[in-house]
Amino acid sequence: MEYEFNKPYYKNLENFLEKEQSSYTVYPPSEQIFNAFNMTSFDEIKTIILGQDPYHGKGQAHGLAFSVQDNVPFPPSLRNIFQEYCSDLGYEMPKNGNLTKWAEEGVFLLNAVLTVRAGEANSHKAKGWEEFTDAIIKKISDEKEYVVFILWGNPAQKKIKLIDESKHLILIAPHPSPLSSYRGFFGSKPFSKVNTYLREHGKKEIDWRLDR
Repeated sequence: MEYEFNKPYYKNLENFLEKEQSSYTVYPPSEQIFNAFNMTSFDEIKTIILGQDPYHGKGQAHGLAFSVQDNVPFPPSLRNIFQEYCSDLGYEMPKNGNLTKWAEEGVFLLNAVLTVRAGEANSHKAKGWEEFTDAIIKKISDEKEYVVFILWGNPAQKKIKLIDESKHLILIAPHPSPLSSYRGFFGSKPFSKVNTYLREHGKKEIDWRLDR
């Protein structure tokens, strides 16, 4: 990702973030903004779950899409993800909403926008993060093969144009939020579909268990 840091748009984004952090509380904390990259190296990426922007409540966001820090109550979208996880894989509801174990298994938990002002969803939209994460998605598509891209909801699905469908699998479903989850998210079986695809292409399956 370092190749993006010297581009003009990223310099503008840095200036914006510096002003935001001096005037408001911004989530996640600075040292956790790039956790998705730090926890899942480029070589290890097997699947991408693409989110929109971080949770904007205190103590929730820590740099992994849909994940919350230890011992934080599940936000509604994460609870619905876990409901599908239980239905798809036959596991019990996880005790914790921290998805670090998924990241360590090669699940790249990327938000399209990596920061947010406390209490204000989408407050850092269209400030440069989208250009950065689009470049990351395209790099993964161009330089890797047999990656599963999980795109939940319309904003995520707009990224399809960046992905080479001839060498990757794209799984599309409604967003897991309570507003849309009943329109086809439940029953979409993304977790087992990922492992079926990886197995068919000679790759190690993901151990989705969180309570291990």
